[in-house]
Amino acid sequence: MIGLILAIILFNVIAFKTNKRLTANQIVHSWIFTIAFHLIFDLIIERKYEGYWYFDKKVDWLDLPLHTVLLPPVIMMFLNWYPFKSKMIKQVLYIIFWVIGIVIYEAIALLPKPWGYFHYGWWSLGHSAIIDPILLLIVLGYYKWICKLENKLLARKKTTILGRR
Repeated sequence: MIGLILAIILFNVIAFKTNKRLTANQIVHSWIFTIAFHLIFDLIIERKYEGYWYFDKKVDWLDLPLHTVLLPPVIMMFLNWYPFKSKMIKQVLYIIFWVIGIVIYEAIALLPKPWGYFHYGWWSLGHSAIIDPILLLIVLGYYKWICKLENKLLARKKTTILGRR
């Protein structure tokens, strides 16, 4: 539990203090998407297939901070620092770097109480190393879609303001 509390504080402080790219709208969208996506993924892997669990195998109020304030700031940092205008190789290396970081954090979360809170059934760090890049690409795709929608809305507002509509 101590590790979780420290991670929540650290990740949120870093995410909001270093944000230079994400608008409030993009933060809200990525935050809600991350919560929903995380809950759906956990519902399947954690509850249905018992691949892993947090704290213990039952549904508990302690699970709420994990789903609501731990991962969203991590996704904020990932998107904020993503090298969108760089070459593909740099983008691939960036994702690999993040996967390594996430797997290391997951290994720390597996430590015994009071530092750890995460437990494996059949899941392993290898599963995470394979699945995490896919999950990050899904989040990245969602972010790009939100940016396109924002640009479309701004273009429409600009046209309306100029009286062309």
